[in-house]
Amino acid sequence: MTAPADGKSPIEVLLVEDDPGDVLMTQEAFEEHKLRNRLTVVSDGAEALAYLRREGKYADAVTPDLILLDLNLPRRDGREVLEEIKQDEQLCRIPVVVLTTSQADEDILRSYQLHANAYVTKPVDFERFIAVVRQIDEFFVSVVKLPPRG
Repeated sequence: MTAPADGKSPIEVLLVEDDPGDVLMTQEAFEEHKLRNRLTVVSDGAEALAYLRREGKYADAVTPDLILLDLNLPRRDGREVLEEIKQDEQLCRIPVVVLTTSQADEDILRSYQLHANAYVTKPVDFERFIAVVRQIDEFFVSVVKLPPRG
């Protein structure tokens, strides 16, 4: 990929989300604000791990620079996925932002104990949701220096 004129290179983002409405809002946030990052979506925890490990149909998957992870997922819970990512020598350096509806203190505490890089509660309002996605994008593209892709 060619770097944009502003010097900010696009990043690969993996969205792990089972709610079609939240997937659509995230995709629209990326499109509406012309976020140049590539968004790949998987809908459950088992699929996320297969993607990250390049198993089966994901043999040619690109290692993401950032993971947006819901906690309440089918097949493999987001907490389990986070734990496996952070225990895997090849995956542990990928920043993981927990993006969930849960405001429960135990979910926040557990996510940070499992080494989540950030915990963000999803706003219900579309405009607010877009603003949150833009802030995540701005932070991880313009502020943070991400590790090289593996």
